[in-house]
Amino acid sequence: MKFEDLDAHMRQFELSLDRHITDFKFIVARLDGRGFTKLTKEKLDFDRPFDCRFHDAMLKTSQHLMDVGFRIKLCYTQSDEISLLFDQDDNSFNRKERKLISILAGEASSAFSLAINYSAAFDCRLCPLPNLQDVIDYFCWRFEDARRNSLSAYCYWQLRKQGVSPREADRQLSGLSMTDKRIFLARAGIDFEAQDGWKRHGTLIKWETVPHAGVNPMTGHEIMTTRQRIHQSSEIGVGDQLAKLVKGAPGAASAQHKQDCVHRFAHVCLARTPARRGRRNQR
Repeated sequence: MKFEDLDAHMRQFELSLDRHITDFKFIVARLDGRGFTKLTKEKLDFDRPFDCRFHDAMLKTSQHLMDVGFRIKLCYTQSDEISLLFDQDDNSFNRKERKLISILAGEASSAFSLAINYSAAFDCRLCPLPNLQDVIDYFCWRFEDARRNSLSAYCYWQLRKQGVSPREADRQLSGLSMTDKRIFLARAGIDFEAQDGWKRHGTLIKWETVPHAGVNPMTGHEIMTTRQRIHQSSEIGVGDQLAKLVKGAPGAASAQHKQDCVHRFAHVCLARTPARRGRRNQR
C-alpha cells in the first residue's frame, strides 16, 4: 500500500470523533486539578483550609493560560478550578474540540507543575453557551459553588482542629444550611465574611488597557500609547463585570428567545455527544 493511501486510510479513524464547536457564539473551558485531594493532603504540606502557596500557583497557571495563544477574555479561578471565557471571534484550530482541550490541559499541567515544583495534571472540558445571559449564569454558578465549598471547608477544618474525626465532621455538617455554618464559625470566633476574598469566592482575572509612555522611532519624541496587561481581583461583582467585559455581545435575551436557545442547545448535544455517566470526584 502506498504511503499516501495508508495515510488517508488511518486518518479517517483519527479524525472520526473530531467535533468543531461552531454552533455557539460563546465557549467556556473549565479545568480541574486531577487527584488534587491526594496532592494537597498527602504529597505536599499545605495549610488548611487554604494555602497561599497553592493559591499563588493557581494564579500563575491562570495567567499563563490567559496568554497562551488563544483569545481569552476572562478567567475565574477558585480552589483547584479554572474557567476561561473565549473571545466570541476566536477561531483557533477552527474551534476543534480535541485541540482546545488537549492544549489547555497540557499547558495548565506544565505551568502548575513548574509553579508548585511538583508533578501535577489538569483535565479540561468545554462548555458551549448560546447567549450572553448563559455566560453570566455560568460564572455566577461557579462563584456560588466557590462560596459554598469555602464555607464548608472552614467548618470542616474547624471541627478537625477540635479533634473531631473526618467521618464525624462530615456527619455534623451534613444538612446544615449556609446560615447554620456561619453561626457555627461565629461561635468559634471566625467571621467568614472577613476572610480574604480569594478564600471565600475565588479570583477574577481579565485584560485591561493601560497608558504606556513610548518613543517615536522616526522623531525620537516621547508619545503616549496603550498596552494590555493582566489584572486580577478578588472583589467580584460577577454579573455586572461580565456584562461589561463581553464586548459587542447582545443584551439579555427575551424569555422566549432564551428558551429557544436552550432547546437548540439540547438538540445539538443529543445529536453530537455520546451519553456519559459518572459524577465529579469529591475533594
